[in-house]
This record gives sequence, C-alpha cells and structure tokens, in this order.
Amino acid sequence: METLELLINGFAVALQGQSLLACLIGVIGGVIIGALPGLGPSTGVAVLLPLTFGRNPTTAIIMLAGIYYGAMFGGAISSILINTPGDSAAVMTCVDGYPLAQQGRAGAALGMSTLASFTGGTISVIIFTFLAPKLAEAVLWFGPPEYFALMVMGLSTVSGLTGKSPFKGMASMLVGLALSTVGVDLVTGKPRFCFGRPELFSGIEFITVALGLFGIAELINLAAGESGQLKRTEVKLSFRNMLPNKEDWGHSWPHILRGTFLGFLIGMLPGAGGTIASFISYSMAKQRSKRAELFGKGAIEGVAAPESANNAASVGAFVPLLALGVPGSATTAVLLGALMMFNLRPGPLIFQQAPEFVWGLIASMYVGNVMLVALMLLFIAAFVRVLDIPVHLLVASVFVLILAGSFSLNVGIFEVGITVAFGAIGYVMKRLEYPPAPLVLALVLGHMLENSFRQSLIMSRGSMSIFFTRPLSLILLAVAVAAVVIPAIRNYQRASASRST
Repeated sequence: METLELLINGFAVALQGQSLLACLIGVIGGVIIGALPGLGPSTGVAVLLPLTFGRNPTTAIIMLAGIYYGAMFGGAISSILINTPGDSAAVMTCVDGYPLAQQGRAGAALGMSTLASFTGGTISVIIFTFLAPKLAEAVLWFGPPEYFALMVMGLSTVSGLTGKSPFKGMASMLVGLALSTVGVDLVTGKPRFCFGRPELFSGIEFITVALGLFGIAELINLAAGESGQLKRTEVKLSFRNMLPNKEDWGHSWPHILRGTFLGFLIGMLPGAGGTIASFISYSMAKQRSKRAELFGKGAIEGVAAPESANNAASVGAFVPLLALGVPGSATTAVLLGALMMFNLRPGPLIFQQAPEFVWGLIASMYVGNVMLVALMLLFIAAFVRVLDIPVHLLVASVFVLILAGSFSLNVGIFEVGITVAFGAIGYVMKRLEYPPAPLVLALVLGHMLENSFRQSLIMSRGSMSIFFTRPLSLILLAVAVAAVVIPAIRNYQRASASRST
C-alpha cells in the first residue's frame, strides 16, 4: 500500500503542467532522434542535455528519460522503411520489418512495433514500480567498501560487455578514470593534471566529453557514410492501416510478453541493454514460432519480439541506475551524469532523500508511454517525414546545437574546444571499435570511486583486506572480475577456433 501511495504522489508531480510539457517534448524529440539513422538515444540525451540547464531537476530528468524511451520507439521507423536501424537496439527489427514494408505492409509493421513497444514499456514500468523500492532497502548493507566494489562492478561489466573486445572496453574505461583525476584534489587541495589552466581546476565536465563522443563523433560518421537524402519506402500511413489484424495479434502476443520480461531482466544487467535483449528475444521467437520459415521474409512476430524487448530493457536500465547508482547502458551513463549535475546522487538513499523526484519520474514513464502510443498511431506520417531531411542539413543543424550547448556550460570557448577534441577522439574510437560508453561512465563514477576507496582505507587504517573480508564487497568484486575474464576467455576461444579452421 505504501508503494501505491508513493506512486499516487508521483502522478501528482508527473501530471503538473511543466512535467507534462517536458515529457511531451522529450518523447517527441526521442522519436525524431530514434528515427534518424546514426543517432540513437545516447546521442540524443547528450545533445539535448544543455536544454535542461536552469530547469527544475525533476522536470529536466523527466524530459531526458522521455528522449531515451522515445528513441526506442522511433528506432523502428527507419528500420522498417529504409532498412537502416536508428540505433543498434533496432537492428533486429530490420530483418522482418523491411520485408513487410516491401510487401506493402509497412503500416502493419509500424503499428505492431508501436503496440509491442507500448506493451513492453508499460509492463516493465509496473514491475519497476514494485521492484525498485525493494532494491533500495539494501542501503543497510552498503558502506564505503561496498560502494567501491559496486562501482568497480559497474565499470567492469560495462567494459567487458560493451563492444567486440573486452580489452578495448577496459582501455576506454581506464582513459575515463584518468580523466576523472583532473582537477583540484579535495583532500590535499592541490591541482592535478591541470597544466596551469584554471578552467580545469573543477575537473573536465562530463557533458563536454559526452557531447563530443556521442554527438560530434556520430555526426562525422553520418556525414562520412551518407550523402544526399535518406531513401525510404513510399507508403501511405493512416491510423486504420497501422492497426494489426487478429491474425497478427494471434501470432505476436506470446512473443511480446516473453520479450517484455526477457528485456526487463537483461536491461537490469549493467552493460547489456536493449541491443542484446532484442537479439535474444528475436532468436527465442524464431525458435518457438510455428512458422519459423517466415522469419527474415516478413514475419510480423519478428517485429513484435525485438521491439517489446528493447523498450522493456530501456526501463530495466533505470533499476540499477536509481536503486544502485550503476548505469545499465550508455544512455543511462549520460543520465547518471545529468543526475549528479542536478545534485541528485542515485543509489539506495535516493528513495528516502528525494522521493518526489523518484516517484515523479516513475509516474512520468506511465504518462510518456501513453503519449508515445498516441503520437505514433495518430501522427506517424509526420515523424516519417523526418527521413526526408537532407543529411548535410541534419549534420549542420545538430552540430551547431552541440556547440551552443557546450558554450553555454560556462559561457567560454574552452569547453567548445574540449567538445570538438573529443568529437575527433570519438570518431577515431568508433573506427577502431573502442566503445565510448566505458569512458563516459568512468569519468562520471571516477570521483565517487576514489572517495569510497579513500574512506574504506581510513576505516581499515590502510589495509586493503577490508574489501575482501566483508562478504558483500567480496561478492561484488568477484562479479567484476568475472565480467572481464569470461568475455576475454570466450574471445580467445573464438580466435583459436578461427585459426584452427
């Protein structure tokens, strides 16, 4: 009953005029960003983050969260109409979505993706509502050693599961940790790695790094890979032809439910996210379908399964973010930085310290999902027109927006220079297949990691044994080691197998 009372209070926050407007702006922006190939939710959140400066923290995070799950909805548009996923989580939607569009069933495919996304997102929010407070009760188990081990686990899992090589993920993470040491040491009061630049005394702003790595890098990649206009399948879309028929529902609903629960569970795992969830959900749908032979040729359930999973995963990623302070994806890593920018420290205590914010955010997810399904079904034709924007105009517009956002941080050109520099670094990292998410995450968590480590050593009078004699800390560190070692062993085995053949 207490949870329901808190949720009702959350709706009182989420249904306020400014919260509704923020949610609407967020989901519309998210759908547009999701529909544009090459961008995706992490880029969208990073690029639009400066728009939240000076706003109420709850309103700001509601808008950013709306961008996140709105982009998961929008990713299906380009996947189905132009066979190009808006982001990696929508890759599997292309497999059957585009063949359906070629068969003249683009409306049904888009409608099924919308309703599957809505179902997956809404059921996941309901689970989240009752699960997150239970996880927050773990606050009694956590001291500085446990927080240190938890952050190590978060960093290692993201590094180990992001990208093709765990070693490249680890290298990216180490660079982020190194960057987090820039600035004045809070203990000694001495500047570290500032090179005489007063702009660096407060450290490197994570926003400037995120804008460069996720924003400018993606724009460079988009400009280098595309020219002219995005070519799409011409279809007439209306509310009627977007409603799936009884046969479509009969084939799809078991896969939607399975994808929802699977996606939510996978989304809670740091580093996993919607991409893995959609791949696994599609694979299971094909295995369990009575018409597996149609998969890849235009099976409607081949659209429903991954779309329900990736949207459920986007909600699941908020569970470790809010309850434990550990991001579950690249997008939630950016959101973690945004939370800390607004002096909101996620973790078990946030449910006690900022209940209005937490429950307002949760309630806004219910509202946002209703907004999204209404917008997608009623105004899908308008969103599809986004694909007609010339690539050079799109790149130029977003580039100017990014530079304006970085300049507005401290009204200085220094931040703009950092953003551009990390844009170039991000493009090189992308070409060399170094994942940017571990770098951003390490930059955000670096200060807390260092403080927890120092506090732990003070508690133990300099002994490292405190991390191994406390059971919870030991378990978390063991998971952290496994998250790095297991992917490394699997990569080695695959390399050995390929050499032998």
